[in-house]
Amino acid sequence: MSEPTTLRTVLATSPLSAPIKHGELSSPHATFEFVDVSPVHKAFAPMVRDQSFDISELAIVTGLQAIAYGQPILLLPAVVASRFQRGCLITRRTGGVTTPEGLVGKRVGVRAYTQTTGMWVRAHLTEDYGLATDSMHWVTRDAAHVKQYQDPAFVEHSDDDRSLVDLLREGVIDAAILGNDLPKDKEFVPIIADAVARDRAWYDQHGFVPINHVVSVSTAVAERDPSAIQAIYRLLLQSNARLQSTSDTPSPYAFGYETLREPVEYVIDACVEQGLLPRRLSIDEVFGPAQDILDGTAE
Repeated sequence: MSEPTTLRTVLATSPLSAPIKHGELSSPHATFEFVDVSPVHKAFAPMVRDQSFDISELAIVTGLQAIAYGQPILLLPAVVASRFQRGCLITRRTGGVTTPEGLVGKRVGVRAYTQTTGMWVRAHLTEDYGLATDSMHWVTRDAAHVKQYQDPAFVEHSDDDRSLVDLLREGVIDAAILGNDLPKDKEFVPIIADAVARDRAWYDQHGFVPINHVVSVSTAVAERDPSAIQAIYRLLLQSNARLQSTSDTPSPYAFGYETLREPVEYVIDACVEQGLLPRRLSIDEVFGPAQDILDGTAE
């Protein structure tokens, strides 16, 4: 029997990934050299530009852009991070934007225009309040992970070395979208006051939690050793099965082509409306290459 393939892998530590990273779940077909990249979004550009890893967690927007621009990666039907997003849009408690409708014509800061959290907040603003993306002025810090993508004309790249929180505090921007770095300071408040209730109502309507990150694979590795790609997918499925409970809290993880078809189509539609994709992708373009490799293990 040949030695199992060793794959350089980036997965943020979570209840889903921990059993694999700690060796509680393993496969005879592959071993994994886990590379610690923190925060995990710093792995995204090296993955899509240079395939610096064999397997990497990847923001869904970055993954869709990589496919649209022909980068040699494929996406597995595996969501490894999701969250509700409306509470990520904040303003100053004093002198800030008081309603979502008040954002029209305002300056909104976000780490990158392509950041998935930003995409979701903009999608919610459009769905809930009818706000067009280009009715606001977007102020960003980082360029897209996919080099070929260029921000729309209504997006400004700022070289200011102050943080988004400081820019908001000092009135340089009127609102900001932040994710894991959302400040706890009482001087900031969410713009969508009933964010939690709206998020739950949206989930009840659509049936999924907004997708943040999926799993990407280098095309070269997938072609060279498809059994290793099948192995990581099966391990993720096994880990997810161990996490299932009777709780009514929606899971941040999701797997399978049919399970992800409508959620990913929603993301594609939002990306097209926001100018994040050069064209509308089909679901077969997104998951077809992985479906050929996984061959029945995806449901």
